[in-house]
Amino acid sequence: MLKQYEYYLTKLFLKNILIIFTVFVFLSFFLNIFEEIKYFENKEGDLYYPILLTVLNIPSIIFEILPFIFLLGVMFFFIKIYENEEIELLRANGINNTKITLIISIVSLIVGIFLIVVYYSFSANLKSLYLNIKFKHSEAGDYLAVVNEDGLWIKEKSKDDNTIFIINAKTYKINNLENLEIIELDNNYKLMNTIISKNANIVKKKWILRDVKIYSDKKKTQNIKDYTYVSSFNGEIISNLYSNLNSLNILQLVELKRNYKAIGYSATEVNLHLNKIYSIPFYLTLTTIIGALLMLKLNFIKSKFFLIVIGVLVSVIFYYINYFSILFGKNETLPAEASVWLPQILIFLICSLGLTKINEN
Repeated sequence: MLKQYEYYLTKLFLKNILIIFTVFVFLSFFLNIFEEIKYFENKEGDLYYPILLTVLNIPSIIFEILPFIFLLGVMFFFIKIYENEEIELLRANGINNTKITLIISIVSLIVGIFLIVVYYSFSANLKSLYLNIKFKHSEAGDYLAVVNEDGLWIKEKSKDDNTIFIINAKTYKINNLENLEIIELDNNYKLMNTIISKNANIVKKKWILRDVKIYSDKKKTQNIKDYTYVSSFNGEIISNLYSNLNSLNILQLVELKRNYKAIGYSATEVNLHLNKIYSIPFYLTLTTIIGALLMLKLNFIKSKFFLIVIGVLVSVIFYYINYFSILFGKNETLPAEASVWLPQILIFLICSLGLTKINEN
């Protein structure tokens, strides 16, 4: 069973995290709702849509700023125990800085695991619903593109809305589709033509298909060396199909990674995102230790505002260390795993150095 002081410190720490969390929920709501109102100002839709979309988007926004929330939570936790002179009482009973830091760090690790197992799936499902609602109200509402174990699939309509195209490519490489099949249907889903091509250049929306065969019930099979197909998609648009990976839960991300590899497309972005999620419990733990070190070593600074400013600056520095490292992962200068975990190792080494002197006055 938890000792009384451990229970008290855990409760106080979680209370401060929850307060900061709640504050950022409300801030996110007010900052995001104006963007949604602007999006719907020239579209037909009920007045409640901006509010609904804002609520659906908030959990995903909060997940992105969790390290910052934890850092502020730690700082307010220490401000509280300093103000109530509880820190001296704890030390008088043999509870030193190391024990206090260890308790809140373990709590952060456990909360972090809960966040990626439960909260992330919850936020991803809401983000998916958010994007689906927004998609229905966008000009691209009649178009669909997905990747699964059978390759890349696209559904789109002709500009005159009289023809439906179902497109399947077994292999997708940047700006190129291989083993392509285009099924042309009328609005009653009656087959009109089937276009098969070995390769298609999709740099532009006018795809250049090579070694084409066109099958039709009404015409003799046609063999064409070069054929132009006008699409609503090009290589750049298709590459960004899953640019918002926050709308996929962990199982869906693992499935997407497998599907990308099956069609020969780079899964680097997905791998990076998965590793970022896996690293969250450790990142939050390290953020907690950083906050504790700042508050315990800079306790001679009496201004709370100045302490929080220092904390924010440190948080921003570590954010950009992570950001630039991940950029190296995106351009494949570093392996995806290394680009995510190397900054964590660097922060861990800094924390380890600080922890060795945490009990020095």
